[in-house]
Formats: sequence, structure tokens, C-alpha cells
Amino acid sequence: MLVRMAVLSDVGGWVDLRARLWPAASPVEHRDEVTAMLAKPGDGAVAFVAVDGDKRICGFAEAALRHDYVNGCETSPVAFLEGVYVQSEQRGIGLGRRLVLAAQAWARERGCAEMASDALLENVESHAFHEALGFEETERVVYFRKSP
Repeated sequence: MLVRMAVLSDVGGWVDLRARLWPAASPVEHRDEVTAMLAKPGDGAVAFVAVDGDKRICGFAEAALRHDYVNGCETSPVAFLEGVYVQSEQRGIGLGRRLVLAAQAWARERGCAEMASDALLENVESHAFHEALGFEETERVVYFRKSP
């Protein structure tokens, strides 16, 4: 299994996996976001993909530099793990870890001292994944809104 930085030819498989992780967005929205990310390399965001022996995308990790305050962090910029996803049949073999380690190396090259991430309160599988990679929980937040 090869883990490498995403390129334009990865868009189709990458978009398919993004739609599984973030189903609220349309395929067009996913395609627009990934093509925008690829159009501006070095613009503070990156994606890594896992490619199997048949050259199919079976996982991805996206990270971005955040210069605003990041909950629980003390430095800036902070590398933020925006999303990580591995196809269910490829889980449990360390692929997610390899994707995050690639993002972490990218962050270090950009001078980041911290990497952050988030997960929904009910996503205990993601909590366990983050903890296994050495992330520590910093706080829990409930967001509110109302019309003016």
C-alpha cells in the first residue's frame, strides 16, 4: 500500500471516499473542494492518499494550517487534521496511521509544533483512533445557534 501526496488523477477516488466521510456535501461540492486544494499547492492545505496495488484510492487524510485560535492549542499556526478516512475493508492494518504520519511530517516541515483534530461526540471509533495515534482530548464543546 502506497501513501503519497494527492495529485489530479486521484480526484475521482478521493471524491468517492470524501462522500462517505462527509455525506452532507454533494459530489460536485467535494470535487470543487479537492480541485481547489490541488490548484493551490503550498497554500496551507494538503491531502495524502493511500493507493492499493491496483492503483485504487482506498484512504485519504487532509490537513490544513490554521492561524486562528485552535481549541486546546498554544501555538500558531497549527496543523489541523481536517479528515481521515480508510475504506472499511482496509482498516486495522495501519493505513490510517500512515496517512496521519504523512500529514504530521508535512506539518513539521512547515514549522508546526502542534497538530489538532476533532470528532463528533458520538464518534467513539474516531476518538479511539485519535488516542491510539497519540492525540489527547483537550475539551468537549456543544455548539448553539438561534435566529436574531
